[in-house]
Amino acid sequence: MLTLPNILTLSRIFAVPLLVFLLWPNPKPFDYLLAFALYCLMGITDYFDGYLARAKGAVSRLGVFLDPIADKVMVASVVVMLIFIDDIRGYHMIAALIILLREIMVSGLREFLAGLSVSVPVSQLAKWKTTFQLVSLGALIFAGAVPQWPWVMSVGLLTLWGAAILTLVTGWDYLRVGLKHMD
Repeated sequence: MLTLPNILTLSRIFAVPLLVFLLWPNPKPFDYLLAFALYCLMGITDYFDGYLARAKGAVSRLGVFLDPIADKVMVASVVVMLIFIDDIRGYHMIAALIILLREIMVSGLREFLAGLSVSVPVSQLAKWKTTFQLVSLGALIFAGAVPQWPWVMSVGLLTLWGAAILTLVTGWDYLRVGLKHMD
C-alpha cells in the first residue's frame, strides 16, 4: 500500500498546507518564489507517481483513488488562495470559479458513475485542460515573485482563461456521458 507512487501522491496532499501558508495574506516576493518552487515540486511528483506506478506495475486502488484527489486539492487550494490574496480578481474570478465548479461536478459525477460500475476515462482534451491549469497557476504564483515582469501575470491570466474554456468543454463531455446513465 505504501509504494513509492503512493508516497509521492500523499506528499502532494501533505504539501498543500505549506503551499497555502506560503501564500498567506501579504506574501513577499520570496514567499511567492518558495511557493512556486513547492508548486513545481508537487507537479513533478504528480508526473512521477503515475509514471512509476505504470512502469513498475505498481498501480494500486489507493493510488487510483488518491491521485485525482491530490490534484483537485492542490488546484482548489491555489485558486482559492490566489483569489483571497487578490492575485486573481475582477472578471478573472469567473474563469477561476468555472475551474473550481467543474472539478467538484466531475468528482461527483465520477463517484456516481463508479457506483454504477461505469468508468469515464480521461480524454486527451482533459489532459490539455490540466496542463493549462498547471501552467496558469504556476505563472500566477511566479508573477508574485517577479512583479517587475508584468507579462508573467498576463501569461497566467491568459492560460487561466484557456483552462476555463477547456474546462467547460471537457466538463460538458463528462456530463453527456453521465446523463446517459441517469434515470
